[in-house]
Amino acid sequence: MKYLKLLLKILAWFIGIVLFYLLVAFILSRIPVSAEKEMAEDVDIYILTNGIHTDIVVPIITEQRNWFESVNHLNPKFNKAEFKYLALGWGDKGFYLNTPTWAELKASTALKAVVGLSGTAMHATYYRDMTESETCKKISISEGQYARLIDFIDQSFQNDSKGNVMLIDTDVAHNDRDGFYEATGRYSILYTCNTWANQALKAGGQRACLWTAFQEGIFLKY
Repeated sequence: MKYLKLLLKILAWFIGIVLFYLLVAFILSRIPVSAEKEMAEDVDIYILTNGIHTDIVVPIITEQRNWFESVNHLNPKFNKAEFKYLALGWGDKGFYLNTPTWAELKASTALKAVVGLSGTAMHATYYRDMTESETCKKISISEGQYARLIDFIDQSFQNDSKGNVMLIDTDVAHNDRDGFYEATGRYSILYTCNTWANQALKAGGQRACLWTAFQEGIFLKY
């Protein structure tokens, strides 16, 4: 009976912590950060979600950046000229590489992600075109804002001694258009893949949440 009471007390604490986290996440994600008052609409970017994870989508080639020059994993069977956009997402390396589906999620992978013990990766996917929908929103920004967004993304990639991004050698891929790269930072319940996307929007002077762990907070602003 003594051990049962202790177990119930631990369970109650755990449930209480989870509920408190969800409440804080809900409140802070509903507090908006306004976009900069910028009239120029020089570059079209997108936010894209699969229902859980948010990607920042950028044009592959502009005067400011040719992403093919650094993030160059596209299968050679494709004609690069066909592709116009690159979707970029940051997240837990264990989830990206070891969890193809939620059914294959291991407790050890989840625990490492929650407490920030796992490494991180950038997931990059090339697209021929983007279609606006409930899960894909276009945002028009200035060249100056895009320059700051580029800088934020660049800092999220881990570089080798020569300054090049580091492609992860793995067979895990959703298609022939995507690849994984070593990333900087630590994933945790306080800084998730959606927190990264939210910070990217802030870096580019766009509408965002005060803080969010989930994609809903971001897309409510758009």
